[in-house]
Amino acid sequence: MHIPLLQDILILLGFSTIIVFVLQKLKLPSIIGFLLTGIIIGPFGLSLITAVEQVEILSEIGVILLLFVIGMELSLKQLASIKKTVMVGGLLQVGLTAIITGAIYYLLGYSWNESVFVGFMFSLSSTAVVLKTLQDRNEISAPHGKNALAILIFQDIIVVPIMLITPLIAGVSDNVALSVLSLILKFAVVLVITVISTRYVVPNLMHAVAKSNSKELFLLVTITFCFAVAFLTSEIGLSLALGAFIAGLIISESEYSHQATSVILPFRELFTSFFFVSVGMLLDLNFFLGNIPLILLLVLGVLVIKSIVAGLAVAVLNYPTRTVLLTGLSLFQIGEFAFILSRVGIEYGLINEQTNQYFLSVSIVSMILTPFIIIFSERIANKFIGVSKKIGFDPTLVSDKSISELHENKLENHLVIIGYGINGSNLAKAAAANNIPHIIIEMNAEAVRQQKAKGVPILYGDATQDHILQAVNLPDARAAVIAISDNQATEIIIKNIRSYSDSIYLVVRTRYVKETSELIALGADDVIPEEFETSVQIFAHVLQNFLVPENDIDQLVDKVRADNYQLFKSELKLQKSYRPKNIADFNITCLRIVSDSNKFLGKPLNKLNLRANYGITILAIKRKNVMLDTVRPDQILKQGDIVYIQGEQSKVSQFHKMVN
Repeated sequence: MHIPLLQDILILLGFSTIIVFVLQKLKLPSIIGFLLTGIIIGPFGLSLITAVEQVEILSEIGVILLLFVIGMELSLKQLASIKKTVMVGGLLQVGLTAIITGAIYYLLGYSWNESVFVGFMFSLSSTAVVLKTLQDRNEISAPHGKNALAILIFQDIIVVPIMLITPLIAGVSDNVALSVLSLILKFAVVLVITVISTRYVVPNLMHAVAKSNSKELFLLVTITFCFAVAFLTSEIGLSLALGAFIAGLIISESEYSHQATSVILPFRELFTSFFFVSVGMLLDLNFFLGNIPLILLLVLGVLVIKSIVAGLAVAVLNYPTRTVLLTGLSLFQIGEFAFILSRVGIEYGLINEQTNQYFLSVSIVSMILTPFIIIFSERIANKFIGVSKKIGFDPTLVSDKSISELHENKLENHLVIIGYGINGSNLAKAAAANNIPHIIIEMNAEAVRQQKAKGVPILYGDATQDHILQAVNLPDARAAVIAISDNQATEIIIKNIRSYSDSIYLVVRTRYVKETSELIALGADDVIPEEFETSVQIFAHVLQNFLVPENDIDQLVDKVRADNYQLFKSELKLQKSYRPKNIADFNITCLRIVSDSNKFLGKPLNKLNLRANYGITILAIKRKNVMLDTVRPDQILKQGDIVYIQGEQSKVSQFHKMVN
């Protein structure tokens, strides 16, 4: 039996595998491979796909799963730390881009509603391509990475209301007021259902399913819930994508969201690959090749306008010029949600087929260029700053007042801390506690304002700039610590510091062990990889749990550090240490007695016969911050005692239940 769709899927997956494999070797995102696959095998390429409509149906499933996972991954608590960038930066970026591009489109002779819609389409960037590229370059936690993430989150959220108001923009309804009221009522109903489901229905449902310990049932319920909500929203006149997004938000507030995301991700990756391949198939190669000069000119215009607007959105939040430039260059492309909007626009007559082909061409070219622009963004930013200084414009964002205050209180033999995250703030507290003169350089304007109000010696600025290092009197400093997440910026700062002083003691924090040798070669005296220190803490705690003597653990840690992390790079033979063989029978733990009445309280231990009756031995008792390490036979247990006991884990657990 011949099944055309099966043949098409085989061709699609086969070509995708080869192309994505090649791009992975070049360290380029898979999405570019899917787009190229669609262009090659599509009806305007080799015409290898016959069931185009069925492939597009599969791509719709990919869109549903994409929005479902985005909804599950959006946590209001996690977003709280970048809420200002999300709301202010995102609103400015989307709003200004929509206004500028819409105005240009309107001046070309198109109607206002078409112009508004096209403006919104061009305002959206590619979450998938940008985050994948930044993740591969370890720049997600860098300042420009966080800004890009925040603005992309706002774009992912705003696309839903844009899709809702598209019929109103198109003027489909004669009674606009009635349409708006209907839209508000529908959204209110959906909101009520969302709140009720989030608080009462989904947590109980997911708990009951999780208790069954059936992975298959958990997967079925998760997918069923996603498609059920998407179907219901579609039936009441809203979009499938909106329903999927709401379904994801509902599950995100439950304690099972992480497991739900993990079981959905493989399906999302598969079906979203169909989506990007289907987008590539829509590109008319004859149209593209016939209009390539104009298309490339439009791509250049999009790059300039979107980069400037995104940069301005970040500059308003008082970030340094370098961060502004890097963020702007990261968000210049047109993204995947714009493709979804374009389909809605065609449906409501807001864009015609020719406009859509220009839009597809510009979008696909900009997405393909994105990894390369991000790779060279450092050089572009540094070049811009260098040229600006030569023509007399200093783009650093440090106030003269801050610098004058530093010169009035000139520091000598001091500590310079670059970055006020967890590591930098803890170091600053330690320096203050020991009366060590220090100064902090930080690029988070809000953090600088808050800490200055508390009297912390902190300066707002970008430490990659010589101007900033001079402001903190670096040549006269005794030590400097670089505690930021941006590896490229760290390398520049090391070079700049060494251009001032070869004698200053320079400690650098980095994320990965593999970056250590390069940073030392650049001039760092000591490099502390978080990856390594985390591993040290893990094996130290594990060895302590297995009752390896503390001095043996200390010797092992010292040996690992002395060997410059060679334990994790090669086979290193370590001295054997003593530990009890029957470790399971030698479990030591502690528990707090919270009960105010039970059969163990108020009785001497020799009357309780704990070893004989319950299989546990009390080694020590902590009472009101006093440790009773010598436990006498006539000692009694009291409420609030912390009891250190030894015994098998099952016996300890049983005793824990009885005593409380």
